[in-house]
Amino acid sequence: MIASTWADQIKGDPAYTADGSHNGNRPDGSPDPTRNTGYDDKLMHKYWHFVHKPFTPDHTPLPTIPTPNAQTQIAAFRQVLASGSADDLKSHDLSWLLHLVGDVHQPLHCATRVRSAEPAGDDGGTLENVKTCEACALEELRAFWNGLPGMGEDPRAVIQYAKALPPADAAAARNLDVATWVAESFQDAQQDVYVGPIQAGAGPFTLTAEYQAHAKQLADQRIALAGARLANILNAELK
Repeated sequence: MIASTWADQIKGDPAYTADGSHNGNRPDGSPDPTRNTGYDDKLMHKYWHFVHKPFTPDHTPLPTIPTPNAQTQIAAFRQVLASGSADDLKSHDLSWLLHLVGDVHQPLHCATRVRSAEPAGDDGGTLENVKTCEACALEELRAFWNGLPGMGEDPRAVIQYAKALPPADAAAARNLDVATWVAESFQDAQQDVYVGPIQAGAGPFTLTAEYQAHAKQLADQRIALAGARLANILNAELK
């Protein structure tokens, strides 16, 4: 569990640099966006955490998908794990892989809504503001979806949550094509995330109990599937 969150922990480590544009969330401007040399690499590579596939409800021209991204990096890390590379590099890449497989099963890590007011996209829902009740504090839409497991950081709570997850579909779990995973999340974003009470604009939007319940159900399904697919990758490629 510690290894799987390391890629987020370095965002708060002063030894690491937020490379790239948009507060480090896009690779353009990074001195070495594809660098993969192990723990001596002190770039945060925040843009590795998502694949911002664009869609638009108002016919705004779509931007290109920035690369490298989560999809390209999962492929790169899988290749290292299946190779004879040094254990130090494999350790580094395994930590990233543990994290990114989960990330791409979260719909807002695989989509960005483009509209006339946000022609470059909403950065995976980070520019949309929501709250879970009228008196509740505002949070980013992606932060809401990231927090749906709802157990905090207590390892015991995490273990109990994992044990209670619905079993993943075995046939779907055997599908190790990352492009398919991304396409699933992209579809979920359009069909299950950017729906009422989420409207055009940046909000704030108050999420209904029905929206929150459906989101939690979808998140549990995606997390269970991500875990099963991750296990299959490690069984097949970690040597």
